[in-house]
Amino acid sequence: AGDRHPHRPSGPLVIGHRGAAGWRPEHTADAYTYAVRAGADWIEPDLVPTKDGVLVVRHENEIGGTTDVAGRPEFAGRRTTKTVDGKAVTGWFTEDFTLRELKTLRTVERLPLVRNRNTVFDGRGRVLTFQEVVDLARRLSRESGRRIAVFPETKHPTYFRSIGLPLEEELIRVIRRNRLTARDCVVQSFEPGSLRRVAAARLGLPLWQALGTSGGPYGHGITYRDMMTPAGLREIASYADWIGPDKSSLVPPNTLLADARAAGLKVGAYTFRAENQYLPAAYRRGTDPNAFGDAFAEYAFHYGQGVDAVVTDFPDIAVQAREDLRG
Repeated sequence: AGDRHPHRPSGPLVIGHRGAAGWRPEHTADAYTYAVRAGADWIEPDLVPTKDGVLVVRHENEIGGTTDVAGRPEFAGRRTTKTVDGKAVTGWFTEDFTLRELKTLRTVERLPLVRNRNTVFDGRGRVLTFQEVVDLARRLSRESGRRIAVFPETKHPTYFRSIGLPLEEELIRVIRRNRLTARDCVVQSFEPGSLRRVAAARLGLPLWQALGTSGGPYGHGITYRDMMTPAGLREIASYADWIGPDKSSLVPPNTLLADARAAGLKVGAYTFRAENQYLPAAYRRGTDPNAFGDAFAEYAFHYGQGVDAVVTDFPDIAVQAREDLRG
């Protein structure tokens, strides 16, 4: 029937944040599969290295809260405290485990008090490599008849380079080995230096500069506030195609969306969630912070503003809100 991947969404792209982290433990095959079946266009793996230099998918290199490592007596001696991006962190770290050792662990829900329903899936998933997520995206593309892109983020790249486990070279190798194109992969980071390293490889992939709400990218001597000025946005546009600000940075009287457009950048907002505690006060329902509020109203606002993408823990709700927009 001609092109197997005819799908181009009308309306903003929906990006499954760590998969569908609202419905399944994050960064698991279950979470990514749920996201795509719910209609997500891209899926997001956060990349950290193993001791033997393999890129695996975890939100942080500290895995005490996202795996069952704390209950594994054979790894009790690996618990330690490290300084990561200037902050002391205690726990178990991917860079102290070989891939073979990490594969013996099982995944758990990171926010069990917020998302108690997800704890039923604890122990069912394994830590995935980036290559496994690429393979999964291709399988899900075939199943869905849509071209599903991977949206990897380099986590703590300055820190990992400092300990001899640089992320970018291995990421570039995986991208080249899999012949990933601009339709298959978009690379993101909070650190401009990391994106510039990827840009220098001339892979032909879109790059996405993520932006925080306070401070600045580690080791760069600039603030996110500076990066969000018209001059800062023009600088970003010299190496990246997208900015990814926190959704709160796009609420008027903020002019970030218009300023980014003027610099030739696309805008993808993060992170959309359904629970009251993550919603603006106007969209909360009742007093339980973990109960769902009016997530549809928040999507309607941001879609109405004209964002190009949303990064969401609940891609099914984002897709339904996009359908509402079309209607």
